[in-house]
Parts: sequence; C-alpha cells; structure tokens
Amino acid sequence: MAAAYVLTNTSPGKAGEARKRMAELPGVSSAHAVTGAYDIIAYIEGGDVSELGDKVVSQIQQVDGVAQTMTCVVVELP
Repeated sequence: MAAAYVLTNTSPGKAGEARKRMAELPGVSSAHAVTGAYDIIAYIEGGDVSELGDKVVSQIQQVDGVAQTMTCVVVELP
C-alpha cells in the first residue's frame, strides 16, 4: 500500500466546493480546508506510488477550482 498527502491551492472562492468534491473521490481518505500556504490538504491511498500519481493527475487535478497541487508521498506507514 502507498499513501500521500496532497497539498492543494485553489482559485479564489473555490476551496469549499473543491474540498467537498475531492473528499468524494475514490481513494481520498480525508480532505480538509486549512490555513497557510495551501487551501486544502487531502490524504490519499493506493496500491503503489504509480496509482497515487494517477489519482492526483486524473482525479484531483481535474476538480473544478484546483489550481496547483504538491504531492508528498508517505515514506513510513504505521
């Protein structure tokens, strides 16, 4: 299993709706609106790192309002 945190910037006024849509995507365990340099942080899971990349590019980056993402792959799972 592989996991990652996806740090997301959104277009102005789009964070709330983008967070809701991201939270509904398969493989997204959680998505939270946050303060600071990013607007949303999501935790995603998949079979391997390649699957995580596919989820980010084909699902998360396609959500209306998502402007930019940074993926941080988890290197140690409990």
